[in-house]
Amino acid sequence: MRAGEVSEVSQDYLKAIWSAQEWGGTPMTATELANRFGTTKANVTEVLKRLDELGLIVRVPYRPPVLTSKGETVALSMVRRHRLLETFLVESLGYGWDEVHDEAEILEHAASDRLVDRIDAFLGRPQADPHGDPIPGPDGKIESHDSSLLLAEAEPGAYTVIRVSDADPSVLAHLAEVGVRPGARLDVAEGEDGGAVSISVFSEPLESEQPGAGKGDMKRIDVDRPVASAVYLKASG
Repeated sequence: MRAGEVSEVSQDYLKAIWSAQEWGGTPMTATELANRFGTTKANVTEVLKRLDELGLIVRVPYRPPVLTSKGETVALSMVRRHRLLETFLVESLGYGWDEVHDEAEILEHAASDRLVDRIDAFLGRPQADPHGDPIPGPDGKIESHDSSLLLAEAEPGAYTVIRVSDADPSVLAHLAEVGVRPGARLDVAEGEDGGAVSISVFSEPLESEQPGAGKGDMKRIDVDRPVASAVYLKASG
């Protein structure tokens, strides 16, 4: 089943159910879906019933819905549309990375698979969107980041930023100002339990260094725990 064969509401629900667990989150319950879409639990139940009848989810009362293979195919198609549109808006139209989520939410329903494939080719087949989220291929394959960890939970050491959550535009705008973006290198310092996370951010990513070169410009900042919970890292070896 293709994304265009189901309603926009169904597309949104399938994408939300899939996305909730991509970075280690828990499955979305009916109550969480109601909060996500600003509707009632009764309305969510009706939508989930229809998705179950279409063979897109497995619905068990009092348990989170589970995508079937057909449902996952539609979800990944929508994720692909969304992330390619975000990338296009940033790279080709000059949007800030904190401005594109809502625009892509609207455009993804109107974009055809053909248009999305053309955008993919035009952009040089990017592997990730501006926030570091991997872009599924036309076949639905997507890179996994099982080994990522949150800045808020990181031990002292050297890391590379691989993703920043786009849930809060104000957080994205702040992190852009201090240079915390996918590809940025940072050192996490020893901090007090429950307090801000102290980090040093280096101006150039690891790949740009020449043998024997220093780490480049560095700035030291303190990041509040809620903001640090939006930053995903991998250890720098």
